[in-house]
Amino acid sequence: MNPDIVKRSIVVAGHKTSVSLEDAFWHALKDIARERGQSLRSLVAEIDASRTGGNLSSAVRLHVLDHYRRRSGALGAIKS
Repeated sequence: MNPDIVKRSIVVAGHKTSVSLEDAFWHALKDIARERGQSLRSLVAEIDASRTGGNLSSAVRLHVLDHYRRRSGALGAIKS
């Protein structure tokens, strides 16, 4: 996996935006969407709608982190 930042365009709530993430986060985000049976676009829209601050790229990273922390049973999982 490439540790470099990859910028991708995505349509969220009818608006085109770009999200910059490390390749590992893109792979994890796609895996999460697949597990939930939803599209990447709908997952990112869900993350966007629930974020309380910060930029979308940060909110996505926190969502991925929280997903895997919850899955591992880690205490103190963060809200995404």
